[in-house]
Amino acid sequence: MHHTIELAPRPDDIDNLGHVSNLVYVRWILEVALSHSDAVGWDHAAYVRLGAIWVVRRHEIDYLSSVLPEQRVALTTWVEAVKGVSSIRRTSMRRLSDNVEVCRATSTWAFIDLVTGKPRKVTDEVRAAFPIAAVAGAS
Repeated sequence: MHHTIELAPRPDDIDNLGHVSNLVYVRWILEVALSHSDAVGWDHAAYVRLGAIWVVRRHEIDYLSSVLPEQRVALTTWVEAVKGVSSIRRTSMRRLSDNVEVCRATSTWAFIDLVTGKPRKVTDEVRAAFPIAAVAGAS
């Protein structure tokens, strides 16, 4: 299942080159992932009740174009794979003004036990909330 949110840069998101900072792209990638989880019923409180939570292990990001202060973006994310204690999530960011992809990312997430701090097998309940999708598109 794909999940999309729209965001607009805040004044402090703009770097000294006059466009959205690459660090903000990372924040937005995390925001859309959290929004997706919330949307399928797995907010922070639900993970705490379960005793495990997702943490990022790796981001691989391709910065393709810039976003200017007045430009809104759409971020679409989907889970590509869940295996054992980890998940692969993809994200695509597009400027709304011209539908140009400005960023794409692959993130590896680990499912971590909140008591031990060690990786824990993803439960069937959590796995079922995130149907696997191979490419961005209609959900």
